[in-house]
Amino acid sequence: MESDTKRTNLKREVGLIGCISFIAGTIIGSGIFISPQFVLAAIGSPGASFIVWTCCGLISMLAGLCYAELGTVIPESGGEFIYILRTAGKVMAFMFSFSFIVVMRPASATGVALSFAEYVVAPFYSGCKPPILALKCIAAVAIMGLTAVNCLSVRLAIRIQVVSMVFKLGALVVIILGGFVMLFQGHTENFEKSFENTNSDMSSIGIAFYQGLWSFGGWNTLNYLTEELKHPEVNLPRAVVIAISLVTGLYLLVNVSYLTVMTPKELMSSSAVAVTWGNKVLGSWGWIMSVAAALSAFGSLNGTFFSGGRVCFVAAREGHLPDILAMAHVRRLTPSPALIFTTVVSLLVLIPGDFQNIVNFFSFTAWFFYGITLSGLVYLKIKKPELPRPYKVPIIIPILVIIVAIFLVLAPIIDNPQIEYLYVSLFILSGAIVYIPFIHYKLCPGLLTKLTVFLQLFLEVAPAEKNL
Repeated sequence: MESDTKRTNLKREVGLIGCISFIAGTIIGSGIFISPQFVLAAIGSPGASFIVWTCCGLISMLAGLCYAELGTVIPESGGEFIYILRTAGKVMAFMFSFSFIVVMRPASATGVALSFAEYVVAPFYSGCKPPILALKCIAAVAIMGLTAVNCLSVRLAIRIQVVSMVFKLGALVVIILGGFVMLFQGHTENFEKSFENTNSDMSSIGIAFYQGLWSFGGWNTLNYLTEELKHPEVNLPRAVVIAISLVTGLYLLVNVSYLTVMTPKELMSSSAVAVTWGNKVLGSWGWIMSVAAALSAFGSLNGTFFSGGRVCFVAAREGHLPDILAMAHVRRLTPSPALIFTTVVSLLVLIPGDFQNIVNFFSFTAWFFYGITLSGLVYLKIKKPELPRPYKVPIIIPILVIIVAIFLVLAPIIDNPQIEYLYVSLFILSGAIVYIPFIHYKLCPGLLTKLTVFLQLFLEVAPAEKNL
């Protein structure tokens, strides 16, 4: 019987094109269609906003290359969780998984889903704000629909990612070309005195970077699914360089187009920038931009769920979450219990969700853990230089990104402290309190075992082995 038993594990099905599509497709989501007005409002001037966007692309590139080395030194799925576990220990890793599962990933998914909903309803509520209930209902449907797709088939999720990437690139090309036509017609008045009214206080700079880096969220997508990549030691760094370079160039050109067509005041007051741009440039065809932006957000949401479910899966496999979350469907080989769990938490976060606050608190938490993760890379470089490294970066690069992470975490608190940041910090630390009784001493009720068996039979899942 043992010789006939098949191993249940995740398949290596994601090649270089899929890798680039997942990074670029997850990054180019709702951010570039929502965040430009928040970046401009925070930093105060068009010229400074271009510097912020360029720096955000550079930071994402450097951080992505550092993660590429981590992904080849520790070739396991799970992203920050598995890297923190291997370098900083179990308690810190649990604090990350606890924060990621309850705050970071649901906040990310909810923010993107709300952006998707905003653009879906934009053509029907021209000139006025859509009802919050309608937005949240559409966002909930999108979340549940993409969960179903990701539970059914890895290949279908990859196809959706590739197709949505084609649409979103098409939308960005239309925006860029339309803007440049107007630029060549002499509409350059918005670029005069580009740095006038620039805000130079730490809080404004920090918030501007939060919003800009939100638009680059997804640069680390592949590290959550390393075990499903073909030749990760080659494809991971290549995909990071190609995808983030492409995205940064597109973002800068899109912002030039926005500011060619709209005044800074119009840009900051718009709730759906692409729709406002479309109405001014395309006239009666402006609704096309709403559809394109919605498809873009849909693809980004798909990438968010594809990668985010893997963290639940790996954390459970390491004993930090219930066993059921470490299982994969016996035929489809997808981590369906982890995906369903992530969806339930995302729907709960959606109920009180507000886009701008979601972005700020997500970014605060995320960059705290990015700093911890990259400190682990520096530790491995110094203490364990003998580890095989198919790809490596100079040690100065992770040190620079750690400095940026420290600034992004501390700047808004020092310059403009808000009680909400204290709540988020206490929540992160509460992970250690939860860890001691429930993970270290395993104070789990017997009911959990019965529930695991029931769900295993109901969902047709089995424990999955590692892909090394």
